[in-house]
Amino acid sequence: MGNVLSVQNITKSYKSVRALKGISLEVPEGAVFGVLGPNGSGKTTLLGIVLDVLKANDGSYQWFDGMPSDVARRSVGSLLETPNFYHYLSAYENLKITTAIRGKGVDDRVQVLELVGLEDRMHSKFQTFSLGMKQRLAIGAALLGSPKVLVLDEPTNGLDPAGIAEIRELILRLNNEGITIIIASHLLDEIEKVCTHVAILKHGDLLVCGPVDESLRPEEHIEVAAEDNERLASVLRLMPGVNEVKLLNGVLMLTCQEGIGIAQVNEYCIANQIVLNHLVVRKKSLESKFIELTNKK
Repeated sequence: MGNVLSVQNITKSYKSVRALKGISLEVPEGAVFGVLGPNGSGKTTLLGIVLDVLKANDGSYQWFDGMPSDVARRSVGSLLETPNFYHYLSAYENLKITTAIRGKGVDDRVQVLELVGLEDRMHSKFQTFSLGMKQRLAIGAALLGSPKVLVLDEPTNGLDPAGIAEIRELILRLNNEGITIIIASHLLDEIEKVCTHVAILKHGDLLVCGPVDESLRPEEHIEVAAEDNERLASVLRLMPGVNEVKLLNGVLMLTCQEGIGIAQVNEYCIANQIVLNHLVVRKKSLESKFIELTNKK
């Protein structure tokens, strides 16, 4: 499988504000690709550019290995802001209006309502829907015309926990149907639970990009202590595979290369005639890693 989207060195400025600073990334076919970052990081700007809503100052992008953009756009469904549905019309009638405006998906309405789990409520008025159901209908509107790729900007914004769970389940179901999905979100939990790949933005810079299990792997620290922590620290700084040694609250925090665990640290200390009275592994949570990453200047 190839890439559905390739972005090369995209920059975008609004007067003195540089919203995107040379962003390059690739979205693999079949992925659920999360664009993650705090508000103001450039997520919506990036989506606007690849959807032809905004123009970049520099750089380029390609859908489907260079397919002409007008042809490619027919294979991309998007939800950048919630459509203006009529409260007094049913889901089916609202989609009828959407198809008339867009000129596509006329015969897709029932199939789309089934895909988003609203087939039993297709003739209910929009005003009777829960927030989660309203958002599912909005995603349904983006699915008209059977797109290969779905682009969603903050799809769970403003939803209660039940609505968030509904949208999360829908995203996974659509991906299982073979649709590549690109999601912008400021919620780490959302990205971690549904995405296969992630790009983390901050102030227009790309901090991390790659598979979720590699990019958001929680870091481990080894905590050690002995009767003489100063001597222990000087010995461990010489240990191959130990990158950093910090004294914190009476224990030493070790940052080690992959493959160095508590057994190797203990053996090294014994070989250097040091008896440890404290030796544990601490995992840094994904949330604390994300906060640390996005708070770095």
